[in-house]
Amino acid sequence: MYIHELFEVPFVSWLKISFAVKKDQLNFVTERLELAGAQAVTIEDAGEHPLFDLLDGESPVWDNSLATGLFNAERGLDTVIAELTGTFAPKNLPDYRVASLPDQDWERCWMDRFQPMHYGRDLWICPTWCDVPDPDATNVMLDPGMAFGSGSHETTRLCMQWLTKQQLIGKKIIDFGCGSGILAITALKLGAASALGVDIDPQALKASSSNAEINEVSEKLQLFLSEQLPENSRGDIVFANILAGTLIDLKSHLLEMRAQQGVLVLSGILRTQETLIVDAFEPGNILQVGKDGDWLMVTVKEKSSSGNLRSL
Repeated sequence: MYIHELFEVPFVSWLKISFAVKKDQLNFVTERLELAGAQAVTIEDAGEHPLFDLLDGESPVWDNSLATGLFNAERGLDTVIAELTGTFAPKNLPDYRVASLPDQDWERCWMDRFQPMHYGRDLWICPTWCDVPDPDATNVMLDPGMAFGSGSHETTRLCMQWLTKQQLIGKKIIDFGCGSGILAITALKLGAASALGVDIDPQALKASSSNAEINEVSEKLQLFLSEQLPENSRGDIVFANILAGTLIDLKSHLLEMRAQQGVLVLSGILRTQETLIVDAFEPGNILQVGKDGDWLMVTVKEKSSSGNLRSL
């Protein structure tokens, strides 16, 4: 079975053929696309859990991926499909989707999707190929690529807006689940003294290291795989922008990393999960909740006086 999407374009130059595949099928399918003469092969997440900042020579692996080959339309769809069928033999050709595309500058189209983003009064997140809108502002240069955290998602945006309102001079930051390093790097450029970036994915640490170098804060940022983080690590501000279930599972560990009079910032939380997070973290703490669309951010401070849950 296949679905053919024929767009109304003046001249069809490319055929885009996509396969939805499981992790263990991915290498086989991408190799077959190349053998069939694909001019380019791309891999995307099929489950809306994107990774950004892919480094040269490295590939993301999701449980469900979309493998796509781009073929010259002059070859004809029947010819391309016949060659794909041959490369898959003796296996049957899986279900696929075909789209007809016009010729254009694909790299430029991709780059045009990402524009500088403004937070607070004078913070900008800018792709490196863009001119900064305000040279006198705090500008964090960050390209979409290897790890989650480009600044566009609500979970990251909530944390960024919160950061712009904080007094960060002299503060130590821990970014747990750092991804691209956007939160740690932004905090450093806003005046924090030092930062630790922590992740389970070595690829994320490479992204954070590269982004720190671009933003000239490498000397202030230390990076660790989660199992290698020193036991006595403490932060005045501890970010954990990860899944709600993981936040609850790691509750004790996250609270231990919060320095005395520090704050734990939880994000990656859906509105429907608010009660779960509040029930888990409220004992002994004062919570504040910020909202953006379907997502929440919760700050957790040790209770030194009576306090109630309130919105940021």
